[in-house]
Amino acid sequence: MKWITREDAKVDRIACPWLIKRFIDEDAEFIFVPKDQVAPEADRQGAIPFDVAGIELGHVDGRCSFESILLKYGFTDNVALTRMAEIIHAADVSADPAGSAEGAGLKAIAHGFSILYGANDHKKMELEFPMYDALYAWCEDKVKKAF
Repeated sequence: MKWITREDAKVDRIACPWLIKRFIDEDAEFIFVPKDQVAPEADRQGAIPFDVAGIELGHVDGRCSFESILLKYGFTDNVALTRMAEIIHAADVSADPAGSAEGAGLKAIAHGFSILYGANDHKKMELEFPMYDALYAWCEDKVKKAF
């Protein structure tokens, strides 16, 4: 499948491809375009849009896009992913940063990657996916220790 979003990805627009590759579609292809080109390019290429205004896999009802994808694809029972979503939400939704103390650190790191690599979103995915793997492992460990 092809997936499409806005260019110059930061927190949610890198976390979502990580989630999609790891749990939904390991062969997913990601396209990053200017904001005004997402809808026409999605139609032209048959791509699924995410993290853009007015779509199901975007910021809806107070959720960030990562949370919307969890809901759509039925991962809300995965406690580690739900914990990870809380961190991503806190990092991505500036109006609601208090939900997770780890969110501020994730935001700083994600924005640092953006400063270093700008609109080279595929490079950011390559470099940040191991960070999201580590965050997920940390969340899994926290869940195991809670039970």
